Amino acid sequence: MKPIILIGFMGVGKTSLGKKLAKKLGCNFIDSDKWIEKKTGKSIPEIFQTEGEAYFRELEKICVNELKEIKNTVVSVGGGLPCFNDTMKDLNVIGSTVYLKLEPKELVRRLSESKIERPLLQGLTGDDLESFIEGKLLLREVFYSQAHFTIRPDRDFLDNCFKLFS
Repeated sequence: MKPIILIGFMGVGKTSLGKKLAKKLGCNFIDSDKWIEKKTGKSIPEIFQTEGEAYFRELEKICVNELKEIKNTVVSVGGGLPCFNDTMKDLNVIGSTVYLKLEPKELVRRLSESKIERPLLQGLTGDDLESFIEGKLLLREVFYSQAHFTIRPDRDFLDNCFKLFS
């Protein structure tokens, strides 16, 4: 089976749902951010702080190139990964891409409650956070919408994906 690649905005649930989907399908799971952290020995916030976003995006491209060799795997990629260095085109060739889509207000709620440090959201709350998310989604939608499938990450997500990929 070609990889199933989950894309979408940060906080949409790519990693948690990806792990569950991989288990349900009986295959492996890879998170691109964890792959980068393992390769560099640094956290994503550390990479952004010490090396910058451009360097991080290059690491993502390297990760995507390594995905070309895998099979029977669900992959969760960082929210910005499909939007840089033509990686969305690469992802669509490598596997079946699934855009997990939520409305901005739901993303604001999830990200406001999240304990995960997210470099791009540093210091943003309330209306500023909502404006940032709406703006980023507007820019990223052109990439996300190129996915093979668009699915809402709701309670039927696993069943819907299982029907598609089993």
